[in-house]
Order: sequence, then structure tokens, then C-alpha cells
Amino acid sequence: MSFTLEPQVAEAYAPFAAAMADSTPPPVGDVATRRIVFEERIGQADAAQPFPDDIAITDHRLVTADGATIRLRWYTRKDTSDVPGPAALYLHAGGMILGHIDLFDGSVSRYVSASGTPLLAVDYRLAPEHPHPIPVEDAYAGLAWLHEHADDLGVDPARVGVFGDSAGGGLAAAVSILARDRKGPAIAKQILVMPMLDDRTPPPDPLLAPFVTWSWDDNRTAWQALLGDAAGGPDISASAAPARVADPAGLPPAYIEVGQLDIFRDEALTYAVRLSRAGVQVEFHLHPGVPHRFETVAFASDTARRVMADRLRALAAL
Repeated sequence: MSFTLEPQVAEAYAPFAAAMADSTPPPVGDVATRRIVFEERIGQADAAQPFPDDIAITDHRLVTADGATIRLRWYTRKDTSDVPGPAALYLHAGGMILGHIDLFDGSVSRYVSASGTPLLAVDYRLAPEHPHPIPVEDAYAGLAWLHEHADDLGVDPARVGVFGDSAGGGLAAAVSILARDRKGPAIAKQILVMPMLDDRTPPPDPLLAPFVTWSWDDNRTAWQALLGDAAGGPDISASAAPARVADPAGLPPAYIEVGQLDIFRDEALTYAVRLSRAGVQVEFHLHPGVPHRFETVAFASDTARRVMADRLRALAAL
């Protein structure tokens, strides 16, 4: 018996199936083409759902330790109480090689509108132009900035989480490791959505191959861009690939989810088990019949509604 797409998800993907089947994937190492293709898909998906009208957005500038200036974007509901409450650092998807915060305005605003929890998006720099450790250090600097400005933003520093999907989920896990190891800013919870955690890309799985939306070649391209020839080797730090963490003890409580038709399935499962065995509280969801980031296309499906309800609950409970 083989895998199948969940029926409502299959229906949502049907208009794209023919185009995807007829397209020729770019070769391993072709970052430029992947940026064009995936950023167009992300933009279309983000614009397919309504933009909430109750969100206030403010941009800030952060000068990093190496002298660069990156953007931070603060999203909050217009009716936010004056009483200090929770917030989370948001780190976007894109395999570490593509995307920017403008592409995710709609999705981030919808999270904030529905959960009531403000988010600070970090426009972290991308590989290969900015290899490890630049992206994770940008993310960590964003976390420090959020804590430093907590009073001004109406945030309770004890209720700050980190939240990311795909590459952003990997960065959220990596920032959690850095904060623990450096005894840095407190993190109340790490919310890891379909996270990219392990640079040791496995061989293609023929059972998954018909369904993947982020392929093994995409993954090898991304990790090689971030880590160069060291990708997959023995000397990779956990701040680059969180699956490499030697001891997960003391990391923040985690919410982790992944689709069963996602190439990140096994690394997310393994990470959840390792955290649990180290005494870290974990909520884990494995969603059958869905590929990577399926909810951006099949957002009207029952599965997507359940997935979003769980994420919103995790955000609201910070």
C-alpha cells in the first residue's frame, strides 16, 4: 500500500499538477532559478487569502554585530491591550536561500489577527551570499532586540517565543540552542512548523517522490549554499543544523509538526523524540496525506483548518 494525498488537498493541488509535471527541475546548485520559481509560488499563495484589516505593521532597523543593517517588522493587532503580553520572533520559510519578509506579510498578519500574539519578523540574510553563521546570528540578534524593546512594545519578556516554518523552523530551533548555550534571552517556547533541521539529506524515497514540493535536490542545494563543501560532513555545528545538537536537555518546550509526505518527516520525528528523551516538553503532530507547506495552497481543507488551529493555540498560549 502506498501513500495518497488527502482528498481535499489533492483537489486544491490539481490545477498545479500538470504544470509541475511538465516543468524541468533546476539542477543541484542552481539557487537563482529556485529563487524565481519559489518566490513566485510563495507570493501567489500569500495573496490567495484575505489580508486582515485589524493589523498594525511597523518596520525597524537593526545594525548587526558585523555592521550590516537588516529589517525587523513588528505585527500587532490594533486592539492590543496595554497589559504586557506574549510575543514571538518569526522566521520565514525559503530553504535559507530565498524569500524575504514582504512575501509573508499576509500569512504573518493572519497569524497575529487570529491568535492575538504579536510577531516580530526578521529579514535575515540569505545564503550563499551570506553563509552560516550569518542567518542564524541575524535571527539571534532579532531575538535580543525583541527582549531589549519589550517594554516599549508591551511584551512580557517571560512570554517570548520563537516561531518559524521550513527553514525558519530550523532557524527557530537553532536560535533556541544558541540562547541556551550563551545563557542569552529567555525563550518560552519554540514553534517549529515542518522544520528544516538536518544537513545530511537522505537519498530520495520512492514512496514520497510523487508528492514532494521541496525535493532532495532542493535540499542539497540549500545546505550546500549555507555550509559549502562541509554540508553533510562530520563538523557541522548545531547552530547550523539543529539535528546535530549533542544534548537537547534544557531547550525550551517545543511544538513540532510535519506532513507525512514531506522530506523533513524523519528529521522532525527524530528531533521530537530526542527532545522528549532529554526531558523537554514536546507537542508533536504528524499529518497524514499532506506534503511540505501544503496549507499555503490547500488552505480551505479540513486538515489545514486543524493545522492552523493548533498553531494558533500554540501562539496564543505563550
